[in-house]
Amino acid sequence: EVQLVESGGGLVQPGGSLRLSCAASGFTFRNYPMVWVRQVPGKGLEWVSSISTGGGITQYSDFVEGRFTISRNNAKNTLYLQLNSLKTEDTAMYYCVRPTVGGSWREGPRGQGTQVTVSS
Repeated sequence: EVQLVESGGGLVQPGGSLRLSCAASGFTFRNYPMVWVRQVPGKGLEWVSSISTGGGITQYSDFVEGRFTISRNNAKNTLYLQLNSLKTEDTAMYYCVRPTVGGSWREGPRGQGTQVTVSS
């Protein structure tokens, strides 16, 4: 059974930083690209970032503007998202997702999420 457990969220002031983690189990983590998405109540899932199986290729949504860094440690079966220069509009529930074999992050399994709240 695929399990993804996010952690590291919290309350931070604008301009602050957080490091999100996602512990993966139940599948061969190093064989899958991974994705971070986020969701604000009442809105749909929004893609944040993707990383290749080996970590050498990363992609980010335009709104990231160089503030976030995705990474992974395949030896520890863990995905990370470093959030810097946080803005109030980054407030959301953040999820890690294992895309489907066809590459769909919308349909892939995800964890329970970790809440990031940016507020002064």
